[in-house]
Amino acid sequence: MSTTLSPVVAPPTAEARRRRAPLRPAARLALMAAAVLLAVVAFLFLFIRGSFWFAMDGRLSMLAAMVIAAFTQGVGTVVFHTITGNRILTPSIMGLDSLYTLSQTVMVFVFGGAAVAQQEGIGKVLAQTALMVVFATVLYRWLFSGRNGSLYILLLVGVVFGLAFDSIAVFVQRMLNPTDHDLLSAKLFGRMGDVNVSHLPVAFGVCAVVAVLLWLRRYRLDVLLLGRDTAQSLGVDHKRELTLMLVLVSVMVAFSTALVGPMTFFGFVVATLAYQLTGSHEHRFVMPMAFLLGLFTLVAGQFIMQHVFYAAGFLTVIIEFLGGIVFLVLLLRKGRV
Repeated sequence: MSTTLSPVVAPPTAEARRRRAPLRPAARLALMAAAVLLAVVAFLFLFIRGSFWFAMDGRLSMLAAMVIAAFTQGVGTVVFHTITGNRILTPSIMGLDSLYTLSQTVMVFVFGGAAVAQQEGIGKVLAQTALMVVFATVLYRWLFSGRNGSLYILLLVGVVFGLAFDSIAVFVQRMLNPTDHDLLSAKLFGRMGDVNVSHLPVAFGVCAVVAVLLWLRRYRLDVLLLGRDTAQSLGVDHKRELTLMLVLVSVMVAFSTALVGPMTFFGFVVATLAYQLTGSHEHRFVMPMAFLLGLFTLVAGQFIMQHVFYAAGFLTVIIEFLGGIVFLVLLLRKGRV
């Protein structure tokens, strides 16, 4: 009987283990923050033609709009995925984008495109945001107050309302004259470079309040990610937290839509990539990663589209097109919603 001796394999050294170990979420956040900083510097200071301060004024206002869109869409989608327990759904499924489209269409139909364009004040933005938030809040309270209240019923009702709003908006748009229809079409796409500067302080104030509330509840969001039964067994009031998170998501999506226009798939793409790049399920890492990744996408994309392809106004169109493709690919791979 012969025996063979297997070679002795030395245990890996500490240095080898460090090389094979993945980067920690904090290190990944630092790398993404550095990438965002480089993109912002390039966007602000490169390829300036003419007056420096004139160009800087326009670029700073556009950068501020990008910050708001990245936070509201990216972080809002992450929170929405957590409370729904589904990473395929998007906040736009609640019908807020469709309600915005309908409200804009009705205002142009009643007052005319020229009159609406002359009244682009903060009051109009707040009124549109309040309309969408009240709609979402009433919908939530109605659906969650019953004995058989269910999040899936809420989403189904949101889809039905969205289809109804879209149908009414299309019907009204067919009765507009060509000039008003052109003015309306410009408002129904994401517009980073056409944001009223007077709206930005209010937008940053709303985002700051929402950011503080979400950060204070970051650990509760981790618990909500475990499901309703587990969250309740750990002492979390699932219904109250769920309703509060839905209202905060509604505020973010509604304010972003009223300020920069509808962006259906941008938040979905950012959130999906944030899960992959963070390497952790903890919201204290995922939410900042979603914000930084969204800001990097907008700033770097705007820089490339503006100075390479000379098509600065098509950034949101391309993002929505690619986002729709990613959404369909993930839906087909998963096989269910």
